[in-house]
Amino acid sequence: MTIIPIRRALLSVSDKSGLVELGRALAARGVELVSTGGTATALRAAGLDVRDVSDLTGFPEMMDGRVKTLHPLVHGGLLAVRDDPAHVAAMNAHGIGAIDLVVVNLYPFAQTVAKGAGREEVIENIDIGGPSMVRSAAKNHAFVAIATDPADYPELIAQVAAEGGTTLDMRRRLAAKAFAATAAYDAAIGAWFAGVDQGETLPATMTVALGKAADLRYGENPHQQAALYLPAIAAAGIAQAEQVQGKALSYNNYNDADAALELVAEFRDGPPTVVIVKHANPCGVASGDTLIDAYRAAFACDTVSAFGGIIAVNRPLDGPTAEAISGIFTEVVVAPAADDAARAVFAGKKNLRLLLTGTLPDPRRDGLMLKSIAGGMLVQSRDAGHVAAADLTVVTRRQPTADELADCLFAWTVAKHVKSNAIVYARGSQTAGIGAGQMNRLESARIAAWKAKDAADKAGWPTPLTIGSAVASDAFFPFADGLLAAVEAGATAVIQPGGSIRDADVIAAADDAGLAMVFTGMRHFRH
Repeated sequence: MTIIPIRRALLSVSDKSGLVELGRALAARGVELVSTGGTATALRAAGLDVRDVSDLTGFPEMMDGRVKTLHPLVHGGLLAVRDDPAHVAAMNAHGIGAIDLVVVNLYPFAQTVAKGAGREEVIENIDIGGPSMVRSAAKNHAFVAIATDPADYPELIAQVAAEGGTTLDMRRRLAAKAFAATAAYDAAIGAWFAGVDQGETLPATMTVALGKAADLRYGENPHQQAALYLPAIAAAGIAQAEQVQGKALSYNNYNDADAALELVAEFRDGPPTVVIVKHANPCGVASGDTLIDAYRAAFACDTVSAFGGIIAVNRPLDGPTAEAISGIFTEVVVAPAADDAARAVFAGKKNLRLLLTGTLPDPRRDGLMLKSIAGGMLVQSRDAGHVAAADLTVVTRRQPTADELADCLFAWTVAKHVKSNAIVYARGSQTAGIGAGQMNRLESARIAAWKAKDAADKAGWPTPLTIGSAVASDAFFPFADGLLAAVEAGATAVIQPGGSIRDADVIAAADDAGLAMVFTGMRHFRH
């Protein structure tokens, strides 16, 4: 039997969206409505007849509502296999009536955590009876329909009206969704207990619950499938940004836009700053007195790679900056906000996506990063590392000047977001050259210097910006050769983690070249 008529429905919901409409549609077909607490109150307020669960079970709700649906007369009506004679006999012997539809959504656990509630309130928002009913109904989906999402109510109403009941196909789909909902719910509870309650960053068992927000056209390549998923507790980021215009974002757009946002967030309390990213690597970063000044400086670092890139800014986007950006093809622009003039400029660029984040994420926030490998998953805490001038150790005879120290910290901040091996030259709050993702540090230093010379040639500058620059290396120089390449490029100051067995050789080479070098004691590998 595939069509199961609905004669009795049990409704108990936290989210009352669409509840009254569903209740009226069911009541109009003569369905007996059984309910609890606030759900029953809402249905009665709409003029519907509702039978209390306590009337069905013969037991009152007790213990502040903790015990109300955990009863054989409820779960027997959900779990009974209707075409099994023994089950039917048991129902008859014990006066258990069948329940054909369960409408349940669970206590708002994630929302309670998100609002910063105390431990006792969080614990009280762990639903017990709800998940039990959901799982009972979902297990017995051959005979029982389970609706856990108000978005499914219209289809449910339409099918009952057209078919007189629910089809097996619908019950299967609803059951799959129901089990996913309870799994996600338990995952959120487990994560809270491990992280907030017990302070475990990497617990013995890790459960990750994500809800699909959108299907994407494809993944990194057209033969790959992709989708965007969101955590139960929302955060501020690319995934939550408002898309003002432009076609749908691709997998690569999301990935690159996130890289740009994470880097520009490092400057959220600093002067106007612009980041240009291509293939998840920054190709130009600069700060300035105004956003348009910062954009022009960032663009000058690599005018070729910027074509078709992603741009992120740390200030509300203004019209003049938008005009400058629109001078070349840009895939995505990310900003906290945009004024009317900027929106009007971009409105003429139908393929450009404008994303408004409202705020910038905290670069020092906690969080985990997951990466799948063959047969398993690597999990690590996110790189929230930060160094300030007071954290640096000068290891050369010459002390850095104030300007060199500022350039060192700027280059270091950018290098954190460049794929290893990373070398970044910077001068005057502007990247001069970026070398990313090479198999050895010497080649990264040479590539960054070559890109700086190419930028100078294109701009008509007399010398590249690497002359008098600071150079940052995301990890220690294993040999002096990479350092010497930076000297050849014109760098006068170096910032690096230190920690190599050949540190003494590298320091000696720096002293011989008259460089100022500081150690951070922290590296920023980015694979």
